[in-house]
Amino acid sequence: MTTLLLIFIYIFYIGLGIPDSLLGTAWPAIYTEFHSPISYVSFVSMIISGGTVVSSLLSARIIAKLGTPRVTALSTSLTAVALLGFSCSQNFLWLCLCAVPLGIGAGSIDTALNNYVAVNYNAMQMSFLHCFYGIGVSLSPYLMSLALSDDMNWRGGYRTVFFIQLCIAILSIVSLPLWKKAKQRQPGKDIEMKLLSSREMLGNPRILAAFLTFVGISALESTCLIWGSTFLVDAKGMGADTAAKMITFYFVGMALGRFFSGLLSVRFNCRQLIRAGQAIILAAVLLLLLPVQGPSAILGLFLIGMGNGPLFPNMTHLTPILFGIESSQSIISMEMAFSNASIMLTPVFFGFIAQHVGTWCFPPFLLIMFLLLVFSTWMLDRKR
Repeated sequence: MTTLLLIFIYIFYIGLGIPDSLLGTAWPAIYTEFHSPISYVSFVSMIISGGTVVSSLLSARIIAKLGTPRVTALSTSLTAVALLGFSCSQNFLWLCLCAVPLGIGAGSIDTALNNYVAVNYNAMQMSFLHCFYGIGVSLSPYLMSLALSDDMNWRGGYRTVFFIQLCIAILSIVSLPLWKKAKQRQPGKDIEMKLLSSREMLGNPRILAAFLTFVGISALESTCLIWGSTFLVDAKGMGADTAAKMITFYFVGMALGRFFSGLLSVRFNCRQLIRAGQAIILAAVLLLLLPVQGPSAILGLFLIGMGNGPLFPNMTHLTPILFGIESSQSIISMEMAFSNASIMLTPVFFGFIAQHVGTWCFPPFLLIMFLLLVFSTWMLDRKR
């Protein structure tokens, strides 16, 4: 029963990943049609991430009241409605309005499923969970690229993804009784969660170091998610539809990184996998810094995805181990809040730079975010 539930959770996590890569992939077509400045994508991204931050901060209490199954079903349904709204957008303001429910839904399901799997399953299954997120973010750019090749029909891409998300939402509702049966099979996992205050968590140096690590991970991911396609168009001279297809390699790299992390977790611990991922990111950023066109940029994005892929699941799985199962829901909620705050602010910051300097500074910016990640993980190890 627990295995069947895990399969459903994997599918729900595909639904979490599907919306995340759409905006950046479609933006070259959207801002051209709406006659908006290129940097305006940061405002939509900021609204999505702002909703995610708020829902992440509140999710520990919401989950304690409603339970993970109901939160999962409600959140997935909310994101489906938001995607439908995006497909019907006729102006930039409408995009901003639809971004609100998309962010709120994503934050709750992210926190709920991460803690549930961290507590009830092992490191391999946690990495595979995030591998399925990689499948979601890899699938949607490809579908969007097909829509863009059809007269830049980005709305058709959003509609296609909406129907996929709708099916996942229906599945999350149908599967509600399965959670109860799985809980009955795992009586030892029925642990009362302790709600920690923000002051308690921020006052603990080890917990704060964990939060900063998620800031670094998400800064790298959000920059590639939102600006990777635009970088290929503006700095590497690709067409919008071609760039939408090529950015898929980043998401494929992320999925593969998490898949191999799951396999290697049998032999290596979470910290070793995190260090290996950081080494791959460093090599990828150095490759992007080379002043050449075409394949090297695509390979660099692929390797950034592969290196960054294992970091999020392994850090999440470490949370109950480092800080205790009873406190894990509160800490993971705050980790997701820090992660999504980084997702909210980093694209805005880079958008300001790109608007005034140019998207050529994409690789140097990634290098700075990588150094932040290395510093924060060093702090976490130092505080043991």
